[in-house]
Amino acid sequence: MSDHISGPRALADPIADITDVYAFPSPERPGWLSLVMNTRPFAQPTQPLSEGLIYRFRLRPLEATNDETRTPFRPLDDEVRFDVVFDEHGDVQEGLCCGPGAAQSQFVVADEAGAAQDRIRAFAGPRWDPFFFDARAALETVATEKLAFTDHGSIFMDGKNVLTLVVEIDCARFLGGNTLVGVIAETLTRGTFNVRIERVGRPEVKNMLLAPTQFDRVNREIDIRDLYNMEDGFHLGESYKPAYLARLNANLAFWDGLDGKKDWPTNANGDHPLTSLWLADYLIVDVAHPYSEQGSFLEPERAAREQRVHATCGGRALNDDVMDTFFTFIVTGGNGLPVRDGIDASSNPCAQTFPYLQPPNLDPPQLPEHR
Repeated sequence: MSDHISGPRALADPIADITDVYAFPSPERPGWLSLVMNTRPFAQPTQPLSEGLIYRFRLRPLEATNDETRTPFRPLDDEVRFDVVFDEHGDVQEGLCCGPGAAQSQFVVADEAGAAQDRIRAFAGPRWDPFFFDARAALETVATEKLAFTDHGSIFMDGKNVLTLVVEIDCARFLGGNTLVGVIAETLTRGTFNVRIERVGRPEVKNMLLAPTQFDRVNREIDIRDLYNMEDGFHLGESYKPAYLARLNANLAFWDGLDGKKDWPTNANGDHPLTSLWLADYLIVDVAHPYSEQGSFLEPERAAREQRVHATCGGRALNDDVMDTFFTFIVTGGNGLPVRDGIDASSNPCAQTFPYLQPPNLDPPQLPEHR
């Protein structure tokens, strides 16, 4: 699932639904940062991107908080944005990526080469969904309150497509001397008044940590994901924060107890020690480190909690088995055997050359009915 169908509005209006976000140092261009936003779950192989949306990447420099027990990094106010919009011109759809300082890169949708202008390289078009995860077993785990993963998992609806946007930026030009950055992707309405529809940082925050309601004694009947989607990921408002805290405290305690021991003891107020970290919902990337194919997801956050210097670029690479890292972290805290979903790689792994994701499946599975 990752962020696929992450709330009632995403189900009703899937063209704006962000399924996954990735951020990693370019494996083929040292000194460049690759940003990937996948949208529209179950896209058709020739489907265009929306001309009524702004597809936005937001980057902010981070500084250490010296509080490894809560949120180890905080975003600074300086922000770099890359906005992408699409329009039809004749029989083709074209994209325009606009960055700081009037930088622009114009490109034709589905052109494998993309385009590079003003130190921005961009591509957009339908691609094979690279996310791999045994979603059925995860949902069964929540329903039965017992770990349901096996050694041989299955990717839910394997072969489905998404609409992909890849933007690569020259770090020296756009980030200056900042090497540690937070990354968020958003979809917004296009026009004179822009409304945030969805925003995504880390995978599965909404579907695994915010969606289950049965453990939350405060807001058990409310799906809070649409409210969460409308928030500024770098600066949550105060109005609904108590609802997010209650839901995360309850669900993180559930995940922690699945291995029969408590690795994340709560404080006297019932606050889970990871709640603040997950609410700081952005990918953390250190562009001073080289590209890492595996093992970098959550590494800077875990290193800060362990009071050591992080050793990788962090962020999220396309082929990284992030869900094993995710569940091992919240279930065991690293104290015991890894929690595996039985899937170690995509059936169609991404490449290390631009635009990285594989071409779309020409005969994809059909979207299942939701009731």
